[in-house]
Amino acid sequence: MTTPDDPNARPQWSPPPEQPGPAPPYDQPYGQAGYGTPPKSGSGVQILSIIGFVFAAIALLFIPILFGLIGIVLGIVGHTRGESLGKWAAIASGVTMILGMLIGFLVVRSMTG
Repeated sequence: MTTPDDPNARPQWSPPPEQPGPAPPYDQPYGQAGYGTPPKSGSGVQILSIIGFVFAAIALLFIPILFGLIGIVLGIVGHTRGESLGKWAAIASGVTMILGMLIGFLVVRSMTG
C-alpha cells in the first residue's frame, strides 16, 4: 500500500498519452510542380489579353460601345488570371471605345450638316 507522500506512488488517474499530430506536408522535389498546380500564364500565351487588343482595334471602327466593353472585360479577366498584358488590353479597349464613339459622332455630324 502506498501513501500520498510516497515518491513511488502512482496517481490513480493519468491523462492519455499525446497522440501524434498530422504528418507534415509532402514537399515537392525542386523544379517540379504538383499535379494540381495550374501553369502560370504570366510567362505563357496571353490569350485573353490578345483577344482584348483585337476587340480594341475593332471598337475603333465598328460598334465601339459593344466591342470596347468586351475588350475591357477580356482585359480585366486576363489581368486577374495573371496575364501581364491584361491591364493594358483593358486600357486600350477603353481608349479606343471613346475614340470610336467620337469618330462615329463626327462622321454622323458631317453627313447631316
